[in-house]
This record gives sequence, structure tokens and C-alpha cells, in this order.
Amino acid sequence: MAQTKKYTLAIILITSLFFFWGFIHNLDPILIPHLRNAFSLSHFQASLVDSAVFIAYFVLAIPAGMIMKRYGYKAGIIVGLALFALGCFLFVPAANTINYVFFLGALFVVACGLAILETAANPYMTILGDPSKATQRLNFAQSFNGLAAFVAPIVGGEFILTEAPKSAEEIAALSEQARTAYIQAETSSVKGPYLILGIIILAITAVFIFTKLPDAKEDQEGERRSVFSALRHKNVMWAVIAQFFYIGAQVSVLSFLVMFATDVAGIAPADAKYYSGAAGLAFMLGRFIGTFFMRYIAPTKLLLVYAFVAILLTFVVIYGKGIATVYALVGIAFFMSIMFPTIFAVGVEGIGAETKSASSLIVMSIVGGAAVPPLLGLLSDTIGSFQLAYYVVLICFAVVALFAWSNKQSEITEASGGH
Repeated sequence: MAQTKKYTLAIILITSLFFFWGFIHNLDPILIPHLRNAFSLSHFQASLVDSAVFIAYFVLAIPAGMIMKRYGYKAGIIVGLALFALGCFLFVPAANTINYVFFLGALFVVACGLAILETAANPYMTILGDPSKATQRLNFAQSFNGLAAFVAPIVGGEFILTEAPKSAEEIAALSEQARTAYIQAETSSVKGPYLILGIIILAITAVFIFTKLPDAKEDQEGERRSVFSALRHKNVMWAVIAQFFYIGAQVSVLSFLVMFATDVAGIAPADAKYYSGAAGLAFMLGRFIGTFFMRYIAPTKLLLVYAFVAILLTFVVIYGKGIATVYALVGIAFFMSIMFPTIFAVGVEGIGAETKSASSLIVMSIVGGAAVPPLLGLLSDTIGSFQLAYYVVLICFAVVALFAWSNKQSEITEASGGH
């Protein structure tokens, strides 16, 4: 009984982390259009928010694993939380200096913390308690990530977005003093939410420091192999490629949704946040419903169906008119939901001692979230059409469909993990 209580407290604390990193990630769709308006950014410049976040995962994935191996999961979690809180606090000087590059720096520090947290929390959750219920525990924790995807855009939009932002032309027409005052007012609205979040994360860090967490021992077999040796397995190599393109598509769809709704469908930013929240809700429901369908349909076959529907909806985004395009983006969020965990599960299937290495490589591949959105933004700025630029997203889903087709004989029965 005491053992059960010990694991219960640890599981509650680790599960809270899934909500908080989901919350901060899903503030980005609010932050991007807000900073774009404040600094009169192009689509490409605004997309650098995603680059600042997801490049950190590529940089920190292997160092995070090294921290865990040497000092344990608790140390990794504390380091991750400390960086998370520090990044939130850095939004205050970034707003005070009204410098876009400083905002990108703050986001990078936050993401460094998140990369370490995710590298620690996912495997730690699976080894806390009964091994036969590891997947159930991880999927339960991931549901709080989905809850955050629904809550964050609405809460963030309420406190950050301006009811009637000025256009780039109106800002340019202001005097130097008035323009500086306007930008200062816009950037200052970011300080409160991130400062409060930083304080909360700092408090949680203190809880982890003073709470005794269960020791977790893992099989050390194969640890001396090069992490890249796992790429000799065909399923690992293709999972890394597919995950790169999938995360690129996911970030492009969710992060640009408010900006797309404003630019293409003519929806006010203050109202567009609700569509972003709806996309988060669709993503969460899609994961639950997809998991239910996997009882009757092989995960890779369901992935193929979902990828095909996502491609069709992307055509609606590209060629549709008005509000229909926004509804299509919300629909895409639903059909994206099972992609990360299913690709991940196929990637680590049947490779034994190299599972840890494959996991690190697949986590690193989410650098696609740093590479694809700027490509979409640059294409949009170059051709002058935000909608046509979504062919980039369509190609990403085509790669996922190809992955699903080539692995349709996979024997995985349930996907676990998620992003």
C-alpha cells in the first residue's frame, strides 16, 4: 500500500508537467500573431517563433539523455523546470526592450527546459508502477497535454491579444514616439501571463526539489552503442523522416491558425483565439477516438486513413473561401492527433536494446517544427498567397501517408507517447 502511495504522488507530479508544457506550447499560436502585429513582421519573420522553440529540441535531445543517465530523472526534471521558469521570466526584459530577437531568445530558453522535461517525463512515467499499465499511464498523462491545447489559446488570447490591433500601414503612419509607445503597450501585455506562469513553474520546481521521488532503474544493455547506430533499422530511419515532416505540418497548422483566420477568413484576432482553442479540443478528441478505433483497426492502417483525410482537408485550406478554410484547419487538427504516437511506436518496434537510441533520434526529428513553418512563411511572402503556401503542409501529410503505406504490415497494437 505504501508503495502504491509512493508511486501515486510521483505520477501526479509528473502528470502536471504534461499540462504545463502543453500550455506553454499552445500559447505560441497567440504569441505569433501578437508579435507579428506589434513588430510589423512578415509571415517568415513571425514563423521564427516556432524555429526558436523547436531548434531547442534538436540541440538538447542528446544532452538531456546524458543528464538523465548520469544524475537520474529527478535531476533532469529540476533542470528542465528551472530553464522553463527562467525563459518565462526573460519575457519581462524582452518586452521592456521591445526587441523581437529578445523574445526569440526567451522562447529558446523555455524550449530548452521543455526538451529536457519531455525527455525525462515520458520514459519516467512508463517505469513508475506496474509495467503492464505503462502505456495506460502515459496516455492518461498525455490527455492533460490535450487539455492544455484547448485551454491555452483561449486563456492566452484573453490576456495577450489586442481587441483592435493597428495594421502595419497604421503603425507606419504613426510618429516615432507614438509608434514606440504602441509597440511598448503591445509587448507589455505579454509580461503578465508569462511572469505568472514562471512563478508557478518555480513553485513546482521547489516541490520537486523537496519531494522524494522513487528511484527508477532501467536496463543498461546497449548503452555504449552510438545513438546513430539505430538508424540501421529501416523502421527507425523512416520514422525519423516521417516525424520530421509530421511535426512540421502540426506546428504549421496550429501555430499559424490565428494568423490564417485573421488574414484569410477576416476574423478578428480576439475571436480567432476560439478557433485555435477548438483546434486544441479537436486534437484531444481525435487522440481519444483514434485510440478507441485502434481496438478494431491496425494503427498504421488508421494512420493511412487519417493522413489521406488530412490531405483532402488541406486542399480545402488551399482553395476554399472564408470560414470554410478555418473549419478545415480545425478538422486537420483532429486527424493529426494519432500521427506522432503511431509513427513513434512503429519507429521503436522490435529493435530491443536500441530502443533508447531510436527514441532520442525520433525526439530530435521534431526539429521539423523549426524548419517547415519558416519555409511556409517564406513561400507565402514570396508568392503573395498565404493559402497556396499550404502546399508545404500537404507535402508533409503525403510523406506521412507514404510512411503509413510502407509500414501497413506493422504489428503494433497500440500507440503510446505523443506530442
